[in-house]
Amino acid sequence: MYEPIRTKSVHTMAAAPEVPHRSREEELDIRLAGQLTALLTVTDELHALVTRGDGGLVDGAALAAAAEHIAEQVARLSGGHYPLRAEPSDGGSPSRAESLHQRAHTLAGNALAVATSRGDATAMALAAERMEAHAAPLRDLATA
Repeated sequence: MYEPIRTKSVHTMAAAPEVPHRSREEELDIRLAGQLTALLTVTDELHALVTRGDGGLVDGAALAAAAEHIAEQVARLSGGHYPLRAEPSDGGSPSRAESLHQRAHTLAGNALAVATSRGDATAMALAAERMEAHAAPLRDLATA
């Protein structure tokens, strides 16, 4: 009454040894590196605002040091490959600083969640430090 299946099951194909699979730790490394790379991009944008005098209450040297530390962590997670860094945009108003700090705070929080999942104390400390660094200007902008 039923015709037999003539093709291989997709489930047996997925279990084939020639299909590459990543471990949970490798997936978390990739995800954490991605979150930190996004944070690096926003940090570079903020640094560009500060060097033009539009960044508000943030120290440019501290942002440059933070960007280098973030890049080092991305390189560690990516097998020694430093991330490509885009040239920050030239346009925008000083009011952009608040949205960039908010975005950086969110990205640092995401990185902290992934680093905690992964059990990476170094990345957890970096993400927590960046969250605090971006929360302070947000508080100052809110009271101004």
